[in-house]
Amino acid sequence: MSLEIKLGDRTAKVELLAESGNQVKIMVDDNEYDLDCYQVEKGVYSILFKGRSYNVELIDTDSPKKYSVNTFYHSYDAEIIDAETKYLQARKGSDSEDEQNTIISPMPGKVVKIQIALGDEVKKGDTVIIISAMKMESEYKAGKDGIISEIFVNEEDTIKANQALIHIE
Repeated sequence: MSLEIKLGDRTAKVELLAESGNQVKIMVDDNEYDLDCYQVEKGVYSILFKGRSYNVELIDTDSPKKYSVNTFYHSYDAEIIDAETKYLQARKGSDSEDEQNTIISPMPGKVVKIQIALGDEVKKGDTVIIISAMKMESEYKAGKDGIISEIFVNEEDTIKANQALIHIE
């Protein structure tokens, strides 16, 4: 089984080569990985790779093939791009421009820190807001260069899943 997974700007070809119990062999682009994967609880996985342990949390979104992915240090928006997804994108065109313009919370939480102000100029990758959710703080970064045109929340606000936080023009 082969598909593509998009994490931010990076799209990687991922192929499942073998699976036996918790042991999984995958190919990511041209690199092969032997992993020991165990589902700790619904949506939370423990992965052993070369003697190191990694915890990964997958959170469903409104779209069946998009997930919010949290690790100890980072948060990512992930999308599974299979044949059906490629077909649908070709039919309707991509709205990735809208996705880069508005930063949206993937899950409920609390605004810890807003690191920008209205009218500030930001570069792609700049941290603009920090959200606390499930006892973890996640930094949300600008998806493009631009100017902060709207800030929809304040520090200490409680936010809902899929709530717009900041808009960049």
